[in-house]
Amino acid sequence: EYCTMKRMIADRQIFLWLLSGVFMLLLQIILGGITRLTGSGLSITRWDIITGIIYPLSDVEWMKAFDMYKQTPQYSKINHGISLGEFKFIYFWEYFHRLWARLMGLVFVIPFLYFLIKGRLSRKLIYDLLIVVVLAVFVASLGWIMVASGLVHRPWVNAYKLSFHLCAAVLLIGFLWWTALCYGWSHKRVAANKTTVNLIRILIGICFVQIFLGGVMSGMKAGIAAPTWPDMGGHWLPLGIDEISEKNWSLFGDYDQDVVNPLVIQFFHRNVAYVVFAISLFAIFYSFRIRQRELTKRLVILLALLTVQIGLGIITILNCVGYVPLLWGVLHQLTGIICFLYILYLVFLTKAVIPLE
Repeated sequence: EYCTMKRMIADRQIFLWLLSGVFMLLLQIILGGITRLTGSGLSITRWDIITGIIYPLSDVEWMKAFDMYKQTPQYSKINHGISLGEFKFIYFWEYFHRLWARLMGLVFVIPFLYFLIKGRLSRKLIYDLLIVVVLAVFVASLGWIMVASGLVHRPWVNAYKLSFHLCAAVLLIGFLWWTALCYGWSHKRVAANKTTVNLIRILIGICFVQIFLGGVMSGMKAGIAAPTWPDMGGHWLPLGIDEISEKNWSLFGDYDQDVVNPLVIQFFHRNVAYVVFAISLFAIFYSFRIRQRELTKRLVILLALLTVQIGLGIITILNCVGYVPLLWGVLHQLTGIICFLYILYLVFLTKAVIPLE
C-alpha cells in the first residue's frame, strides 16, 4: 500500500511538472506578443545564449547596446532619435522574453534529470520529452531567423517568419499539453460518434490555420488597414482582392510594398474565425440531437471561448487606429491559444489514448 501511494504521489508530481511547462510556454507566447506589439523584438541585435543572460547594469554597457541598435534599419527608419530611456523600455521586453525561455529550460532540465535518476519516467514519456526538446530548439532557431530578418533591410521582422515562429511555439505547447493529458489526466473519455470526432479534428486544423493568419496579421499590422467592423473600411471585400489571380501578386514576397496585402490577410483572418464559430455551432446542435450529453456540454464551453475570442478580436480591430492596442491584442492572442488547447483537449477526450505506463 505504501509503494502504491508513493507511486501516485510521483505521478502527481510529474503531471504538475508537465502542466507547469504548459503554463510557462503560454506565458512565453504572451511575452512574445508583448514584444511584438511594443516593437521590442529588434532591440537586442545578438543571440548570446550564455552571456545574453546578463542584463546591462552600467552606463557603458547600456550605451554599447544602444549603439548596436542604432545600426539597425528599425532605428534609422522608425525610431531615429529615441532616448536611452525609451530604448531601455523596448530592450527590457525582448530581454525578458529571452530570459523566460532560458528559465523554462532550467525548469525542464533539472526536474527531468531528477525524475530520470529516480527511475520515475517511463520510456514513452522520455521519448515524448525528447521530442519537446527538439521542438523547443526548433522554436528558438525560428525566433532568431525571425529577428535576423529585421536587421538587414526591413525595419521590422518578416511577417511570415514571425508567424512560423508563433506556429512552432503553438506546436510545442500543444504537444506538451497532449503529453500531460496522456500521462496524468484522470477524466474518462466521453462518448462521441465518428461524425462528431471528425468535426472536432477539422476544428483543430482550422484553428491552427487561424493562428498562422493571426501571426501574419500581427506582423503586417493588418488591423490598422481597416479598423472597422463588420465591414472593412466601408467594403465587404478588400479592394484589390482580384489581384490574387495576377502573376505579379506580391502577398508572399514583397508584401509591404502593396497596401492591399494587409487587407487581404485581414479578410481571411476575419472569415476563418466565422467558419470556426459556425462549425462549432453545428457540432453542438448535432451532438445534442444524437444525445451526446457530456460532449455537448464541453462543446458549449468551446463556443463560449470562441465568442470571447471573436469579441476580443472585434475590440482589437476597432481600436487599431494608428497602432495595434497592446492590451486587447495580447488578450486576443491569449484566448486564441486557450481555444486551441481546449479543442486539443476535446480531441483527447474523444480519442482512445494508450496510458503512459
